[in-house]
Amino acid sequence: MKKHSITIPYSEIKTDRLPTKDSELVQAALEAANNAYAPFSGFKVGAAVRLHTGEILTGNNQENASFPAGICAERSVIAYTHANHPSAKIQEIAVTASPCGICRQVLLESEKRAGSPIRVLLIHKDKILFFDSVKDLLPFGFDSF
Repeated sequence: MKKHSITIPYSEIKTDRLPTKDSELVQAALEAANNAYAPFSGFKVGAAVRLHTGEILTGNNQENASFPAGICAERSVIAYTHANHPSAKIQEIAVTASPCGICRQVLLESEKRAGSPIRVLLIHKDKILFFDSVKDLLPFGFDSF
């Protein structure tokens, strides 16, 4: 048996040092989190995507008493994007929490659909983590193509 390892490359920057373009995307995700519907967990999450056109779209988590009928912020913005902008390519996404496994797979599918990497910004209290591709978050994702 041959042993292997995976290295996950990422960068981080203090929130107060963000370039303007990244700051706009992060701020949109933070504002989206404020509108989340999370009466059961109290855990509000926001996500914002930037399309290849430069347009920013947002989504947030929407809980439901019939758990797990709710939807995470990442999936809400991805679904909205593909439903209303079917030919748009997502260039990057900012999320106010670390994506769950389902969301990572949905993001990976969107990356494959676009034919180019989606840059991921994960928002923490005083810093932002940057990943060049969703593949960095899910190196062994399902490959349906």
